[in-house]
Amino acid sequence: MESNNKLALMERIATSFSPSAPIDSRAFAGRESQITDVINACVQRGQHVVIFGERGTGKTSLAITLGKMLCTKFVIPECGTINCDQTTTFASLWRAILSEIPISQNTNFRPQGGSDRAQGTFAQLLPENVTPHSIRAALRDRGKLLFIIDEVDRIKDKTTTTLLADTIKCLSDHAIDTTLVLVGVAESVDTLIAEHESVQRALIQVHMPRMSQAEIDKIIENGLAPVRMTIEQNAKRRIYKLSQGLPHYAHLLGMHSAQAAAAQDRQRIIIDDTHQALRKALKHAQQSIADDYERATMSAGETLHRWVLLACALANTDEHGYFTANDVRTPFSILMKKDHPVSLFSQHLHAFCEDKYGPALHKTAVARGYRYKFKNAILQPYVIMKALEAKVIS
Repeated sequence: MESNNKLALMERIATSFSPSAPIDSRAFAGRESQITDVINACVQRGQHVVIFGERGTGKTSLAITLGKMLCTKFVIPECGTINCDQTTTFASLWRAILSEIPISQNTNFRPQGGSDRAQGTFAQLLPENVTPHSIRAALRDRGKLLFIIDEVDRIKDKTTTTLLADTIKCLSDHAIDTTLVLVGVAESVDTLIAEHESVQRALIQVHMPRMSQAEIDKIIENGLAPVRMTIEQNAKRRIYKLSQGLPHYAHLLGMHSAQAAAAQDRQRIIIDDTHQALRKALKHAQQSIADDYERATMSAGETLHRWVLLACALANTDEHGYFTANDVRTPFSILMKKDHPVSLFSQHLHAFCEDKYGPALHKTAVARGYRYKFKNAILQPYVIMKALEAKVIS
């Protein structure tokens, strides 16, 4: 293939996959069950939705896709989703949401004087002191509205989460035709519901698990179709294993595998291409993930941290990504080629939850100890790929 044509193909491959940003409905794969659950909730007055799961499982992509699918049935902010951050307050959140809805877009609202040429946004309807009841009043009889609020877990102000729960209950109790879709990690759901047990009946919880092999395969096939490339089954299976069910790595490894095949003037991806893709994925991984790995494994005169972190990455988990110290024991003993008690590495698990080591892990107290999970799920496959590159595991 001529160099210009090959460069053009490489560019088309890069645009067919989306490892670094949420994807839209054109490239979205799988999640039919979750999409159905959210749509069922959205079309019922008084029902709201919270989408939760590990980081990197595609929650934001799902929210973007839903916004595009429902835009003909609801009035949706022009920006699609509203993102929260550590500075978000209840008032700033709602002013940001309602400033995205032009008053002229809503036929049920007419400014004083009766002019049909309404100016401004719904944010004008809010008083200086924003409360759940003022939100209800502003949204009453305004038509069908859908607000997608992303990264709810980043809200640090407890008063804000309390008022958000109050708002959900208030909108539901008064049958306001507005639907809130909240997106966040699992812990944010518990925090929200804890403020109001009664909010559970108004809040449909949609869990985003890691993707199945069929869904990861669909990502690969969708990415390869526009460039008319195919992939052998073994290579496809290896991408699924390496990605650990996370769409970010499926896109990243799919892109690099396709480019490796294209560099050899092949239209079919083979297993050797995934080996090259692994090396490229590590080299071009998000710097924050590489930094997290280095922080977690650095220790003066101590080499056990890397082995314990790898054992954590290989441990069996529940559907929410949690594992126990006993779950770590089996892979750790296999790696060390000798059976070891939990006491040998338990202090490492606790250390991984401290700022000095990232924190790489998050722990939750349970009846008989702690459960752990990777604070950023994307770090787990990275740890495994680093071990594969170093030939520590096969």
